[in-house]
Amino acid sequence: MGCDGGTIPKRHELVKGPKKVEKVDKNAELVAQWNYCTLSQEILRRPIVACELGRLYNKDAVIEFLLDKSPEKALGQATSHIKSIKNVTELKLSDNPAWEGDKGSTKGDKFDDLQRARFICPVVGLEINGRHRFCFLRGCGCVFSERALKEIKAEVCHTCGAAFQEDDVIVLNGSKEDVEILRKRMETRRLKMKTGKKSKKPKATESVSQPHATEESPGPSKLKSEKDEVNINSEKKYDISNKNTAATGNPSGKASKSSSGCSKRSIADSDESEAYKSIFTTHSSAKRSKEESSNWVTHTSYCF
Repeated sequence: MGCDGGTIPKRHELVKGPKKVEKVDKNAELVAQWNYCTLSQEILRRPIVACELGRLYNKDAVIEFLLDKSPEKALGQATSHIKSIKNVTELKLSDNPAWEGDKGSTKGDKFDDLQRARFICPVVGLEINGRHRFCFLRGCGCVFSERALKEIKAEVCHTCGAAFQEDDVIVLNGSKEDVEILRKRMETRRLKMKTGKKSKKPKATESVSQPHATEESPGPSKLKSEKDEVNINSEKKYDISNKNTAATGNPSGKASKSSSGCSKRSIADSDESEAYKSIFTTHSSAKRSKEESSNWVTHTSYCF
C-alpha cells in the first residue's frame, strides 16, 4: 500500500469523492464568441456576417456550408436556422486604431493579445470585446453598442441614415433569454413572408387568366356588341332609302340627286356639257364603226 518511510497520507488521497463540475472560464468564452467563427471555429476575418440570432460567422464558411449538399454534413444549433444567404447580414464594423493586429510578427514570435478588440463602436468608442453589449441593425448591417442606442435615441441609423424599427435591432452574442426572444421574432417574420408569398400567387394567376377589359383594349363581348350596332344601323339606312324611292314614284330605280352618292348613273344622261362628256368612252364620238376598227385589236382602240 505504500506509506513506507514514515509518510502520512491525507484523506483526499485515500478516499475518492465526487468529481467537481468543471466551470467554463468566462474570459475564454468571450474570446471564443467575439474572435472566432461559430461555424468553422476559425478567426473572424472580413467579410463578417451575423445571423438573426446574433451569432458571428465568416461569410466564406457560410457559403461553403450552403453549397455542401452531402448527407454527411453536420447540422448543429449554430446552422440549423440558416437556409440561404439571405438569412445572414453582412456587418459594417469600425476598426479600432489601437489594435496592431499581426504587424511586427514577421518572425512568428509575437504574442497576439486577444483581449484587445479589433473593432469599436463608431458612436461611443467602446471596444467590441464582450464586456459590453453590442447590437446590429438587420436592414443596413451597422454595428453599435447598446449604450449608444439608448443615449442617442433615433429612428435612423447613426452612420448610414437608414430607417429602422425596434424589431430590426439584433443583439450580438446575447444571453439565452435574448436568443429566445430573437428566435420568436425570426419565426414570426418568416411566417409573414410565407403568407405574403401565398397570397400573391393566386392574384397573379387570376390576372393572367382573366385580364381586365379597358377602354384601350375592350373585351370580346364589347366588340361583338359594337359590330351588331353597326349592322343594325346599316340595315336601317337601307330600309329608309328604299322607302324614299317608293314614295317618289321612280319605278326605273334611278336615284335622285340627293342619293347620287349611293347609286350609279351614266354620264351621257347627266346635264354636263358635250365637251365634258366627250372625255369619256361612253360618248358617241369615241365609238367607231366596224370598217374603221382592225381585226387584231381585241378592244376599242382610240389611236387614229
